[in-house]
Amino acid sequence: MSSVRIECVAKEGCRIGESPVWDEKEGALLYVDITGRKVCRWSPVTRQAQAITVDAPVSSIALRKSGGYVITLGTRFAALKWKEALVTTITQVDKDKANTRFNDGKVDPAGRYFAGTMAEEIRPAVLERHQGSLYTLFPDLSVVKHFDQVDISNGLDWSLDHRTFFYIDSLSYSVDAFDYDLQTGKIGNRRSIYKLEKEESIPDGMCIDTEGKLWVACYDGGRVIRLDPETGKRLQTVKLPVDKTTSCCFGGKDYSEMYVTSASDGMDKEWLSRQPEAGGIFKITGLGVKGVPPYPFAG
Repeated sequence: MSSVRIECVAKEGCRIGESPVWDEKEGALLYVDITGRKVCRWSPVTRQAQAITVDAPVSSIALRKSGGYVITLGTRFAALKWKEALVTTITQVDKDKANTRFNDGKVDPAGRYFAGTMAEEIRPAVLERHQGSLYTLFPDLSVVKHFDQVDISNGLDWSLDHRTFFYIDSLSYSVDAFDYDLQTGKIGNRRSIYKLEKEESIPDGMCIDTEGKLWVACYDGGRVIRLDPETGKRLQTVKLPVDKTTSCCFGGKDYSEMYVTSASDGMDKEWLSRQPEAGGIFKITGLGVKGVPPYPFAG
């Protein structure tokens, strides 16, 4: 695997970079800075990132079939028109809770937007437990809550045959699978398919490749790992020059490049001086696999 190359492509460090999504139409990488309250779009042509500032922690972004994007903002699902930098609320969740926010989110193959919540952090990965829930925003803009008692709702994706939903609740240190009904968006039969090793630390964002294998970013583990969801075995580890790797996606012309977001929140001066690229966006090439294009929200 000597052909694997890692490059920091966007160096203006995010506080908590998250939710990388390739926008094929724009030929650009979307991502968010949660605590920096920014939605960003990085162009491989200009090698620059544009940013739109928003009024709350913004934790995930998705393409939208009808144009523009959808984001999770505080406890709201919202629409974002990029050119106008205009954000409009679609709907709100967790109305009975004063201290939660959305975290990671992703659109399923039928165009539904799945996203979960968590308690606001006291410091990174330290928070009141069991305050989060997992939700789906349907194309008709209705919302369904799947379950609660979540610590840090995180990485999510679907198997290539769309029959399995993969999900991470970070503080369980587990990658879980559910049976998935694409017709209804219902999930069931939860089971763990991989428990993280000590040095892998906390499972965060996740994506799938065209061979049906999962890639998981390991927060405080400084790596992405490739897992076989059928056997529960780790197939590959790619180490990055920063500890706080947060999420990953495939992108580029043929989805053969991997993009990895990272964070700098919770790092002191000495730590940051050792990892000057903390909070940067990394491009990994030479993995020898391709990813699945993101699905747009159908509403």
